[in-house]
Amino acid sequence: MVIPTLNAAATLPLALAALAGASCEIVIADGGSVDQTLTIAEAHGARVAAAQPGRGPQLAAGARAARGDWLLFLHADTRLGVGWAQAVAAFVRDPANGRKAAAFRYAVDLDGAMARGLEAAVAWRSRLGLPYGDQGLLIGRALYDDLGGFPDLPIMEDVALVRRIGRARLTILDPPALTSGIRYHRAGIAARGARNLLCLGLYFLGVPPRLLARLYG
Repeated sequence: MVIPTLNAAATLPLALAALAGASCEIVIADGGSVDQTLTIAEAHGARVAAAQPGRGPQLAAGARAARGDWLLFLHADTRLGVGWAQAVAAFVRDPANGRKAAAFRYAVDLDGAMARGLEAAVAWRSRLGLPYGDQGLLIGRALYDDLGGFPDLPIMEDVALVRRIGRARLTILDPPALTSGIRYHRAGIAARGARNLLCLGLYFLGVPPRLLARLYG
């Protein structure tokens, strides 16, 4: 399990609590937190790996530090729902999945019709082979290494990797990856969703990710 962090003390406890009891190594790839992130990580038995700030570099550093043959990447503001460990174990056990990857069903920690609409839109995007990093990513180390791992990008590192994996090799697992609604509280679901879609479109048009990171905020 690899979790990138940067001043994630507000959300990391819930993410780690959802992993309690699971027999997996947890690597916190930290980009220089100055809050209680590292204290929280160590209290939960996680191993901390220092990394260059930026989600792409942090995920790559965490993968290098992890010891297992399978890698599960998870955002610090996402907590996995009931049944996640069993779903992961079943996926890993199947020899047919050795050259495949999986993400979880997206859910957001908000009430209301707008939130459910957002989840439906993400489900549609996932069926097209574009799950984002907030849905987690389960991938064998051999396939991860063959694809070159996460690129050194401040944003869209998840899109870059899943596009190399390809739609035919991606499975969406049923347990939810419940993402914190904090970002949507600040900007609103419609505004944040529109900004995300704009960033994705500009990325496909070739706009450099470092410029997109300024727009994303």
